[in-house]
Amino acid sequence: MIKILFIIFTIFTSNLTLAMDSVEHQKSAAKVIADIIDPPGSAALNIMVSALSSLKELKKQNKASKENVEALIRMKLLPNLAMGVATKIALDEHWEGLNVQQKQFFQYYISESLIQDYVGILSSYENLNSVQISVDPNIRRKDDKAIVKLNITINNDQKPFSITLKMIRLNTWNVYDVVFSGVSIVKNYQAQFNSYIKRKGVEALIERSEKKLKKTEK
Repeated sequence: MIKILFIIFTIFTSNLTLAMDSVEHQKSAAKVIADIIDPPGSAALNIMVSALSSLKELKKQNKASKENVEALIRMKLLPNLAMGVATKIALDEHWEGLNVQQKQFFQYYISESLIQDYVGILSSYENLNSVQISVDPNIRRKDDKAIVKLNITINNDQKPFSITLKMIRLNTWNVYDVVFSGVSIVKNYQAQFNSYIKRKGVEALIERSEKKLKKTEK
């Protein structure tokens, strides 16, 4: 009886090992394929081209109102942002001490704040007759994270500017931070939040943030 049980156990563990090896092999193969068909540089380029091309069309049809630009951002940019990752980084050492409602609030607050920031930036471009975007070949990559620099020229301006997208692969490549002129958006939030929480606490920060949101909604 013991011998039979030992044989059954051996067969079961062998099959389980084979199954686990098969799953790991499938995951590895899927990752290789994903890297080929959806590399971070292409994903970053597609996100920016899609957003700026849509903005260009709105400008062309004289429909680039603040409301329409905001709608564009919600449709084209927001789905490509890893807001959960960005919010966790922004709250830094305070994140684990927050309850579910507080975490959800800060994610919502940062999302809405970013949208308004982007509305202001994109609305400032009077003309978008020509937009050229290129990916810097020096992409920094480690596991499921990547840092991609984009060089952008608008209307054949002699002074192109650059933005750096910090990305993470979830189901697809998503942006969790943007660096412009050496300033990280998420690190900027982190510094503000950390300073305020240490001085007045989390609830005071939430109350202040709620007031800011109400002002932008007016």
